[in-house]
Amino acid sequence: MAADWADALAPVEDRVTALGAFLREEVAAGRGYQPSGDRVFRAFQRPLADVRVLIVGQDPYPNPGHPIGLCFAVERGVSPLPPSLRNIYRELADDVGVTPPGHGDLSAWTDQGVMLLNRVLTVRPHQSDSHKNLGWEHVTACAIQAVVRRAETGTPMAAILWGNAARSLRPPLGSIPTVESVHPSPLSASRGFFGTRPFSRVNQLLVEQGGQPVDWALPD
Repeated sequence: MAADWADALAPVEDRVTALGAFLREEVAAGRGYQPSGDRVFRAFQRPLADVRVLIVGQDPYPNPGHPIGLCFAVERGVSPLPPSLRNIYRELADDVGVTPPGHGDLSAWTDQGVMLLNRVLTVRPHQSDSHKNLGWEHVTACAIQAVVRRAETGTPMAAILWGNAARSLRPPLGSIPTVESVHPSPLSASRGFFGTRPFSRVNQLLVEQGGQPVDWALPD
């Protein structure tokens, strides 16, 4: 975790400690969790000072070996890609002409200052939402508040909110401009995700604030 993130999350240090104890208990009981321990805080690896776009997810993929600690992203060897990510790639190509790679690793976006943050940072294998309401929401809310404070200093910032859970964050995001739509899952993508052009719209928001556009390319 980057040093400025450690400072930003200090108010919820007790929550993090309690969650760490919970995860150790899960391992001891044979249930385990994902992503691996070294990737739970992967979204905080890049400095807070670099963040200029926030994309919010729900919780890690429950499929064993898939999540890497970045929302919507998976390990490079995962095939086929998760349906939601395939739909994101389709919109990426239609919107900004990026040819989707053959993998689902979105790490290149984090190098561009895009924070890929799940609201819940861990999950029990095979059980979506299994770590919901255990305390992660308080931790990630604190992180989002830190992003808001950064935007309040005049730093160009934007957020992408896909689905109702993410869109509920609109009020806490304050003055940060957002691009919102339904979730890219197969259940909803055809009802208001395709054609929303989130990537070019975010770049427009950044430029309007005096910032630089994101290079959304994902190299093989």
